[in-house]
Amino acid sequence: MFGLGKKDTTVFVVVIILALCAPFILNPFPGNSSLAQFNAGYPDLMQRFVIFGIFAIGFNLLFGLTGYLSFGHAAFLGAGSYAAVWMFKLLSMNVIPAILLSMIVAGLFAVVIGYVSLRRSGIYFSILTLAFAQMSYNLAYSVLTPITNGETGLQITLDDPRILGASATADGGIPVTNLFGLEMRHFTTVDIAGWSFNFSVGYYLCAVIMILAFYVAVRIFRSPFGMMLRAIKSNQQRLYYTGLNARPYTLAVFVISGMYAGLAGGLLASMDPLAGPERMQWTASGEVVLMTILGGAGTLIGPVLGAGFIKYFENIFSKINDGVLHGWFSFLPDGLENVVITLLHPFVGKGWHLTLGLMFMLVVIFLPGGLVEGGQRIAKALRRGRTEDNGAARKASHEPAE
Repeated sequence: MFGLGKKDTTVFVVVIILALCAPFILNPFPGNSSLAQFNAGYPDLMQRFVIFGIFAIGFNLLFGLTGYLSFGHAAFLGAGSYAAVWMFKLLSMNVIPAILLSMIVAGLFAVVIGYVSLRRSGIYFSILTLAFAQMSYNLAYSVLTPITNGETGLQITLDDPRILGASATADGGIPVTNLFGLEMRHFTTVDIAGWSFNFSVGYYLCAVIMILAFYVAVRIFRSPFGMMLRAIKSNQQRLYYTGLNARPYTLAVFVISGMYAGLAGGLLASMDPLAGPERMQWTASGEVVLMTILGGAGTLIGPVLGAGFIKYFENIFSKINDGVLHGWFSFLPDGLENVVITLLHPFVGKGWHLTLGLMFMLVVIFLPGGLVEGGQRIAKALRRGRTEDNGAARKASHEPAE
């Protein structure tokens, strides 16, 4: 099915179900429940789940298959965002040309950076990509201000020409991004027995693109090209001894990975037409590394899980302040309530990074394969338990009755 093997088809179908049913899956608690704080089914956050999932999928093609650890992928994310916003300013507010241009610009940028950086491997490659990303950040922040608008960021205005679209709406406002007339910010809310489910045009566009991006990544994983990349990761020196030159393959996957990052940047700008230099900072590059390792580097679905996990913590746990904690533990005596809140305070709100860091340490120590390995261990334990139960039942059925 889809030109994939049975196992890959199963994973692909799971990704499709998760992406299309996210408004239901991410809203497990009623809106009037005290646990509604943990719901994540609103458009902006769901869009970030799938957009950064695309970013992590592309990074995993490079890191998971070849072992080349790039600390500069945020440069392609930012380049894609700037390209998309310029397309909105000059051509039209339709997101398709903007997304295509963001991939092209990021791909060309990746050719230049990859051609230089891939002359080295290991830590030297990582440092080179980090240096290029920081140079890109500083260029966007101060040197290329006519193109990037510096620290303020590039955004659309009423003065933009927009050759194929209106510069202003009928009421004099700035046009919004759209897909052939369907506004990206438009969403429909369905209320069912206390639950509220949001269905957003922008989210489903991102979700469909993520599904396609995931499918392409699976095909790359299982292709002869993917096998060559695994050989590079396994023993590049031995590959050279056979007479094969690994550099064209590593450059090709570096460019593909950069185009994935540019696609993610273009989608970020399509949902919110603003591009700033902060998207090129080293922290953004480090974040996609965490997503990939946390989910499971070298696996298919791992980067998607890692991206969703980190973005969930960033957007949900960072909103838990002392007021929310007091509401949760108000049933406790005053003295005990204050002690509990004092203990939990460093791990939520502004301290959510501490919680994420501790969880990342636990995953790396006990689950080196990431969240995917954890799921595999649980599934294996369930299968073992089911097998033991079936064996006990068969044994009991063959015992003679007293």
